[in-house]
Amino acid sequence: MAFMPWRLKYLAKMAQGASYSTLLKRTMAFKSAISLETLYPTSSLKLTTPAFTPDPKEKFSGFIPMEKLDITYSASSGPGGQNVNKVHTKVDLRFKLSEADWIDPEIREKMLELHGKKLTKDGYLIIRSDTTRSQQLNLADCLQKLRNLIRDAAVTQREPSPDTQERIRQRHLKAARLRVALKREDSLKRGLRQPPTVVDL
Repeated sequence: MAFMPWRLKYLAKMAQGASYSTLLKRTMAFKSAISLETLYPTSSLKLTTPAFTPDPKEKFSGFIPMEKLDITYSASSGPGGQNVNKVHTKVDLRFKLSEADWIDPEIREKMLELHGKKLTKDGYLIIRSDTTRSQQLNLADCLQKLRNLIRDAAVTQREPSPDTQERIRQRHLKAARLRVALKREDSLKRGLRQPPTVVDL
């Protein structure tokens, strides 16, 4: 049996009761040795939020609860052949900023002040990403954009000291005087360029 041609093997197995389509699928099926199922047999691509206890002293630690976000996927634009029409890799991440209790109230108010024009009529902040052809990478890009927005709003501007304010005022005065002097110099140059007038004697 081991030396029979492969067609005769199929005929022999079909005679034993196995269907040809099942045998063909088993023969044509191929799994790479470095596939995700082989390397990580117990892993899953499902989005879950790990257990995390934020530090009360820190306004934002970078942790974003996934269950508080509304994430949708759609077909991405740009080059990619037929695959771009089949795979939904574009990520839209949205949440209602005014009801985001997982963001510090001070940071939330600052974000409303900075990004109020970007909100929808219902008050949702939308972050999109379609930079790659991977759904997971685009989602990670959206989350990183959201972290950057929160961290930018968390930065507090320190009040300058009186000495610093005086130095800034002196610089502004010096710049204003220099601007006026340059304008006067340009005015004199334009006056010298005028043609001479003929005086009747």
